[in-house]
Amino acid sequence: MQEDELIEEEFSFELEPEEAPRRAEPDPRLALAKKILKQLHENLGNVIELLDSGNIEETSADFARLVASKKEAERVLEDISGARVIEGVFDGQAMVGSDGKSYAAPPNYASKSRLVEGDMLKLTIKRDGTFLFKQIGPIERVRLVGNLAFDAASSSFVAMIGEQIYKLLTASVTFFHGEPGDEVVILVPKNTPSVWAAVENVVKK
Repeated sequence: MQEDELIEEEFSFELEPEEAPRRAEPDPRLALAKKILKQLHENLGNVIELLDSGNIEETSADFARLVASKKEAERVLEDISGARVIEGVFDGQAMVGSDGKSYAAPPNYASKSRLVEGDMLKLTIKRDGTFLFKQIGPIERVRLVGNLAFDAASSSFVAMIGEQIYKLLTASVTFFHGEPGDEVVILVPKNTPSVWAAVENVVKK
Protein backbone atom coordinates (compact mmCIF):
# COMPACT_ATOMS: atom_id res chain seq x y z
CA MET A 1 0.00 0.00 0.00
CA GLN A 2 2.82 2.35 0.80
CA GLU A 3 4.39 1.73 -2.58
CA ASP A 4 1.06 2.40 -4.31
CA GLU A 5 0.62 5.55 -2.31
CA LEU A 6 4.14 6.64 -3.20
CA ILE A 7 3.51 6.08 -6.89
CA GLU A 8 0.22 7.95 -6.73
CA GLU A 9 1.83 10.85 -4.95
CA GLU A 10 4.71 10.92 -7.37
CA PHE A 11 2.52 11.19 -10.45
CA SER A 12 -0.26 13.38 -9.14
CA PHE A 13 -0.25 17.03 -10.21
CA GLU A 14 -2.68 19.90 -10.74
CA LEU A 15 -3.40 21.46 -14.08
CA GLU A 16 -2.94 25.22 -14.13
CA PRO A 17 -6.12 26.99 -15.17
CA GLU A 18 -5.98 28.38 -18.70
CA GLU A 19 -5.85 32.12 -18.91
CA ALA A 20 -9.15 33.58 -20.02
CA PRO A 21 -8.88 35.46 -23.31
CA ARG A 22 -8.46 39.14 -22.66
CA ARG A 23 -11.26 41.39 -23.74
CA ALA A 24 -10.37 44.42 -25.76
CA GLU A 25 -10.41 47.55 -23.67
CA PRO A 26 -13.60 49.53 -24.38
CA ASP A 27 -13.00 52.70 -26.37
CA PRO A 28 -13.75 55.62 -24.00
CA ARG A 29 -14.92 57.62 -26.99
CA LEU A 30 -17.83 55.19 -27.45
CA ALA A 31 -18.95 55.78 -23.88
CA LEU A 32 -18.70 59.52 -24.43
CA ALA A 33 -20.66 59.31 -27.68
CA LYS A 34 -23.38 57.26 -25.95
CA LYS A 35 -23.60 59.81 -23.14
CA ILE A 36 -23.86 62.72 -25.57
CA LEU A 37 -26.52 60.96 -27.67
CA LYS A 38 -28.61 60.30 -24.55
CA GLN A 39 -28.29 63.97 -23.62
CA LEU A 40 -29.26 64.92 -27.18
CA HIS A 41 -32.34 62.70 -26.92
CA GLU A 42 -33.36 64.28 -23.60
CA ASN A 43 -32.83 67.81 -24.92
CA LEU A 44 -34.95 67.03 -27.96
CA GLY A 45 -37.79 65.85 -25.72
CA ASN A 46 -37.53 69.04 -23.65
CA VAL A 47 -37.65 71.24 -26.74
CA ILE A 48 -40.77 69.48 -28.03
CA GLU A 49 -42.51 69.87 -24.64
CA LEU A 50 -41.60 73.56 -24.45
CA LEU A 51 -42.82 74.12 -28.01
CA ASP A 52 -46.15 72.55 -27.04
CA SER A 53 -46.34 74.82 -23.98
CA GLY A 54 -45.56 77.93 -26.00
CA ASN A 55 -42.69 78.99 -23.74
CA ILE A 56 -40.48 80.77 -26.30
CA GLU A 57 -37.68 81.91 -23.97
CA GLU A 58 -37.03 78.49 -22.44
CA THR A 59 -37.44 76.85 -25.85
CA SER A 60 -34.69 79.07 -27.30
CA ALA A 61 -32.30 78.18 -24.47
CA ASP A 62 -33.01 74.45 -24.74
CA PHE A 63 -32.75 74.60 -28.51
CA ALA A 64 -29.29 76.18 -28.21
CA ARG A 65 -28.25 73.32 -25.90
CA LEU A 66 -29.72 70.82 -28.36
CA VAL A 67 -27.64 72.26 -31.22
CA ALA A 68 -24.51 72.21 -29.06
CA SER A 69 -25.13 68.57 -28.10
CA LYS A 70 -25.68 67.63 -31.73
CA LYS A 71 -22.42 69.25 -32.81
CA GLU A 72 -20.51 67.57 -30.00
CA ALA A 73 -22.04 64.17 -30.86
CA GLU A 74 -21.08 64.62 -34.51
CA ARG A 75 -17.55 65.59 -33.55
CA VAL A 76 -17.06 62.50 -31.35
CA LEU A 77 -18.62 60.08 -33.83
CA GLU A 78 -16.53 61.53 -36.64
CA ASP A 79 -13.42 61.09 -34.50
CA ILE A 80 -14.30 57.43 -33.91
CA SER A 81 -15.01 56.74 -37.58
CA GLY A 82 -11.88 58.53 -38.75
CA ALA A 83 -13.94 60.87 -40.96
CA ARG A 84 -13.12 64.53 -41.51
CA VAL A 85 -15.82 67.19 -41.74
CA ILE A 86 -15.51 70.55 -43.48
CA GLU A 87 -18.18 73.21 -43.85
CA GLY A 88 -18.22 75.76 -46.63
CA VAL A 89 -20.15 77.78 -49.19
CA PHE A 90 -21.32 76.64 -52.63
CA ASP A 91 -19.98 78.88 -55.41
CA GLY A 92 -22.05 77.45 -58.26
CA GLN A 93 -19.77 74.51 -59.04
CA ALA A 94 -17.84 73.62 -55.90
CA MET A 95 -17.78 74.12 -52.14
CA VAL A 96 -15.27 76.66 -50.86
CA GLY A 97 -14.35 75.22 -47.46
CA SER A 98 -13.58 77.02 -44.23
CA ASP A 99 -9.98 75.87 -44.80
CA GLY A 100 -9.82 77.99 -47.97
CA LYS A 101 -9.73 74.97 -50.31
CA SER A 102 -12.20 74.24 -53.10
CA TYR A 103 -14.00 70.88 -53.18
CA ALA A 104 -15.80 69.96 -56.41
CA ALA A 105 -19.44 69.03 -55.80
CA PRO A 106 -20.86 66.25 -58.03
CA PRO A 107 -22.90 67.98 -60.77
CA ASN A 108 -25.73 65.45 -60.39
CA TYR A 109 -26.01 66.18 -56.67
CA ALA A 110 -25.87 69.95 -57.22
CA SER A 111 -28.53 69.66 -59.92
CA LYS A 112 -30.96 67.42 -58.01
CA SER A 113 -30.55 69.48 -54.83
CA ARG A 114 -30.94 72.73 -56.84
CA LEU A 115 -27.97 74.25 -55.05
CA VAL A 116 -27.69 78.01 -55.35
CA GLU A 117 -24.62 80.20 -54.93
CA GLY A 118 -24.27 80.98 -51.24
CA ASP A 119 -25.82 77.77 -49.90
CA MET A 120 -23.98 76.37 -46.87
CA LEU A 121 -22.72 72.81 -47.31
CA LYS A 122 -21.12 70.20 -45.08
CA LEU A 123 -18.60 67.83 -46.60
CA THR A 124 -17.75 64.56 -44.84
CA ILE A 125 -14.58 62.91 -46.09
CA LYS A 126 -14.74 59.29 -44.96
CA ARG A 127 -11.75 57.15 -44.06
CA ASP A 128 -11.84 55.46 -47.49
CA GLY A 129 -11.77 58.84 -49.27
CA THR A 130 -15.48 58.99 -50.11
CA PHE A 131 -16.93 62.51 -50.29
CA LEU A 132 -20.43 63.07 -48.87
CA PHE A 133 -22.03 66.50 -49.35
CA LYS A 134 -25.02 67.77 -47.40
CA GLN A 135 -26.86 71.07 -47.69
CA ILE A 136 -27.09 72.57 -44.19
CA GLY A 137 -28.05 76.20 -44.82
CA PRO A 138 -29.94 77.15 -47.99
CA ILE A 139 -29.72 80.82 -48.84
CA GLU A 140 -32.92 82.75 -49.52
CA ARG A 141 -33.67 82.44 -53.23
CA VAL A 142 -35.95 83.79 -55.93
CA ARG A 143 -37.40 82.18 -59.04
CA LEU A 144 -36.86 83.71 -62.50
CA VAL A 145 -37.85 82.71 -66.02
CA GLY A 146 -35.51 83.20 -68.96
CA ASN A 147 -34.41 81.80 -72.29
CA LEU A 148 -32.05 78.87 -72.54
CA ALA A 149 -29.03 79.42 -74.78
CA PHE A 150 -25.73 77.73 -75.55
CA ASP A 151 -22.52 79.72 -75.17
CA ALA A 152 -20.12 78.38 -77.81
CA ALA A 153 -17.18 80.25 -76.29
CA SER A 154 -17.41 78.34 -72.99
CA SER A 155 -19.25 75.28 -74.40
CA SER A 156 -21.87 75.61 -71.69
CA PHE A 157 -25.55 76.45 -71.27
CA VAL A 158 -26.71 79.80 -69.96
CA ALA A 159 -30.00 81.42 -68.99
CA MET A 160 -30.68 84.82 -70.53
CA ILE A 161 -33.01 87.26 -68.75
CA GLY A 162 -32.87 90.59 -70.53
CA GLU A 163 -29.22 91.62 -70.40
CA GLN A 164 -28.48 89.36 -67.44
CA ILE A 165 -26.77 86.04 -68.17
CA TYR A 166 -26.51 83.18 -65.67
CA LYS A 167 -24.30 80.14 -66.08
CA LEU A 168 -25.97 76.74 -65.75
CA LEU A 169 -24.61 73.29 -64.92
CA THR A 170 -24.76 71.10 -68.01
CA ALA A 171 -26.06 68.20 -65.90
CA SER A 172 -29.04 70.34 -64.84
CA VAL A 173 -29.98 71.20 -68.42
CA THR A 174 -29.55 67.70 -69.80
CA PHE A 175 -31.64 66.27 -66.94
CA PHE A 176 -34.61 68.26 -68.25
CA HIS A 177 -33.61 67.60 -71.91
CA GLY A 178 -33.26 71.33 -72.42
CA GLU A 179 -32.34 72.79 -75.81
CA PRO A 180 -31.43 76.31 -76.94
CA GLY A 181 -34.59 78.35 -77.36
CA ASP A 182 -36.50 76.62 -74.54
CA GLU A 183 -37.74 78.58 -71.56
CA VAL A 184 -35.82 77.84 -68.39
CA VAL A 185 -36.99 78.36 -64.80
CA ILE A 186 -34.04 79.16 -62.55
CA LEU A 187 -33.30 79.86 -58.89
CA VAL A 188 -30.86 82.59 -57.84
CA PRO A 189 -29.97 84.26 -54.52
CA LYS A 190 -32.62 86.80 -53.52
CA ASN A 191 -30.41 89.48 -52.04
CA THR A 192 -26.97 88.97 -53.57
CA PRO A 193 -25.73 88.98 -57.17
CA SER A 194 -24.64 85.66 -58.63
CA VAL A 195 -22.92 84.26 -61.71
CA TRP A 196 -24.52 80.81 -61.53
CA ALA A 197 -28.16 79.75 -61.30
CA ALA A 198 -29.86 76.47 -60.40
CA VAL A 199 -32.25 75.00 -62.96
CA GLU A 200 -35.70 74.28 -61.52
CA ASN A 201 -37.42 73.34 -64.75
CA VAL A 202 -37.38 73.65 -68.52
CA VAL A 203 -40.40 74.54 -70.65
CA LYS A 204 -40.07 73.04 -74.11
CA LYS A 205 -40.70 75.25 -77.10
